[in-house]
Amino acid sequence: MKALLKICLAMAVQQASAQSDWTMQQCMQYAVQHNHEVKQAELELDNYKASKTGAIGNFLPSVDAGIGAQYNFGRAIDPETNGYTDVSTFYNGYQLSASLPVFDGFSRLHALKAAKASELMGRASLRQRQDQTALDVLQAYTSVAYYDGLVKMAEEKVEETLLLLKQVKVLEEVGRKSAADVAQVESQQAEADYELTRQQNLYASAILELKKAMNYPLGDSLSLEYIPNVGMFDSQCGNNSFPTWVIGSPLATNGTQEKNLDNERHPELQVARYRMQASKHEWHQARASLYPSLSLSAGLSTTYYKTLHNDAAETFRNQMKNNMGEYFGVSVNIPLFNRLQTLTSIRKAKNNYKIAQEAYDQKQLELAKLSSEAWQDWQGYQKQTIQMEKKVEADSIAYQLTRRQFEEGLATAIDLHTTSAQLLNSKATLLQCQLMAMVKEQLVRYYKGETIWTE
Repeated sequence: MKALLKICLAMAVQQASAQSDWTMQQCMQYAVQHNHEVKQAELELDNYKASKTGAIGNFLPSVDAGIGAQYNFGRAIDPETNGYTDVSTFYNGYQLSASLPVFDGFSRLHALKAAKASELMGRASLRQRQDQTALDVLQAYTSVAYYDGLVKMAEEKVEETLLLLKQVKVLEEVGRKSAADVAQVESQQAEADYELTRQQNLYASAILELKKAMNYPLGDSLSLEYIPNVGMFDSQCGNNSFPTWVIGSPLATNGTQEKNLDNERHPELQVARYRMQASKHEWHQARASLYPSLSLSAGLSTTYYKTLHNDAAETFRNQMKNNMGEYFGVSVNIPLFNRLQTLTSIRKAKNNYKIAQEAYDQKQLELAKLSSEAWQDWQGYQKQTIQMEKKVEADSIAYQLTRRQFEEGLATAIDLHTTSAQLLNSKATLLQCQLMAMVKEQLVRYYKGETIWTE
């Protein structure tokens, strides 16, 4: 019964640990949700939305209301006779006014268009920050996967050298191997232990960098799921089963695929384009200051007046009705001279628009260059992966033959060490090529404007 309970407990722990493993997409999602710069970009986007709301509100009339009260002591103006009086009085006034700008040189219209472009720029900037965070996690994640693969290779190398050392010691006892052969194999075993320790340290550093990129608590454990354990680095077989790194639908790899990728959907280019549009409307808004402005206004007001210590005053209701006044007005403002401030503002706004144009053109060229390089690197790493798979298979066969010759006394321990190191180096290079091909594929997607992480 206790044995069955232990087995069930072990299975539950194993299942829980398997469920806690983080995939690449989960790491990206966590990083995007907890990145401080992403949160800042979200708040900046909310500011842009608030600015657009304010620009829409400028088309609505403004309404003001006011209430005033005062006590007069000593010499003052009598509201009833408009003459001077020295009697203490109480005065109460009410007013309601509204104003509406009719024409302002289309300043409000351009302000609204600039606010809309700024909001779109904020959305693109937010997506850019999210994608950049995902890319940082992608780089850190592949480093962890690479060093984890090297750790597995080093562990298998340690086990292999231990078995070889036992075998050589047995052969020494029967006289088929010398003490020098045993010493050389012991040296190889010590070297394998050293390499395992070094790769474990590099793996721990890569995990730390991944946690930093994710903004993950450094003290918490992080278990990743990326490489199948079955037969991955089996030195006894020529076909090494490395993982296939695919996120979403695979990109076409045929020769007819266009090399000059379309970058119009790329968030960095969208940010530059919307900034240029906002600068253009801000320039037009500055030019609107040269035109006259027309506005309408209307309002009503009433008052209540009472001489203190006098009960013969008119009632509050009658005074509010009798003293009621209404007005309607039209005003035209013609700019003549304001010490060249308007011309200075127009000049600066125009220069800002030209600067945004240059930045947009520069970003186009930059993205075209980077996307072309990513495409070429992706194609190159795919070809290198195929070549390295063949090399790993050939080096594995060479190592097995050399080991058999060493057991039969036809090869030295140095020859065995050389072929073993060559096979290990080929496996590491193959893993690096596969990981880099995956990274470059995601860069190609990124420069095409696709989202490499799922929300």
